[in-house]
Amino acid sequence: MIEWFDSVILTWFVSLHQPALTAVMKVFTTLGEGGAVWVLIGILLLLKKETRKTGAVVLFSLLLCMITGNLILKNLVARPRPCWRNPEVEMLLAIPKDYSFPSGHTMSSFAAATGIFMWNKRLGLVAAAGALLIAVSRMYFYVHYPTDILAGLLLGIALGCLSAVVIGRLEECYVRRRERLKKI
Repeated sequence: MIEWFDSVILTWFVSLHQPALTAVMKVFTTLGEGGAVWVLIGILLLLKKETRKTGAVVLFSLLLCMITGNLILKNLVARPRPCWRNPEVEMLLAIPKDYSFPSGHTMSSFAAATGIFMWNKRLGLVAAAGALLIAVSRMYFYVHYPTDILAGLLLGIALGCLSAVVIGRLEECYVRRRERLKKI
C-alpha cells in the first residue's frame, strides 16, 4: 500500500516536469542543500539580542537533524532512493549518494521553520511555506518518496520543538545563575 502511494505521487510529479518549473524547483532544492539557508538565517538571528534565542533554537535543531537524520536514521533504515530503483526516469539533477529515509532537506527545513514559528507566527508561516517548497522539490526531482518527506516533516517539527524546550531551559539556568552571582 505504501509503495503504491509513493509510486502514484512520484509518477504525478514526474508528469509535471517542464523547463520553467524545473528552474524554480532547482532554486528551492538548492536552498535546502545542507540546510544552508537555515544555517544562514540562524546565524543572522544570533546577531540581534532580541532574536538570539530563536537563532540558537534554529541552529540547535539543525544539529539535531543532522545527527538524527543523516548520521543515524538514513544509515539504519538504508532505504534506496527512488532514482536508484527506477533509473528509467530522466534525472534533472545529480543523483544523491546517501540513502533516502528521511528527507534531510525536509527535516532541517521544518525544524528551522518550527523554531522561527515559536518566536514569530507570521515569519514562521513564511518559513514553513519555504520549507514546504523545499520538500516538494525533492519529490519533483525524484530523489525522495512522499513517505520520506512526511517522516522528515514530522521529525523536523518534533526536533524544532525539542530544541525550543532545551534552549529555553538553558536560558532559564543562565538567568538564574546570573542572578545568584549578582547577589554575591
